[in-house]
Amino acid sequence: MAKMKIISVQLPQSMIHGLDALVKRGVFPNRSEAIRVAIRELLKKELYREELQEELPEYLVR
Repeated sequence: MAKMKIISVQLPQSMIHGLDALVKRGVFPNRSEAIRVAIRELLKKELYREELQEELPEYLVR
């Protein structure tokens, strides 16, 4: 995987509690991975819709 960069994001406490609940349940290993998955899915949906039938860029393929 490409080199990762740290970014700062402000979230409401309720979203942080939700992320922590997913981590506690074992859905994700940590908050960062949960956020990466959410952003990856958003990018797929908004930038590379199914009807485009384009090959996905590396940062969207897992």
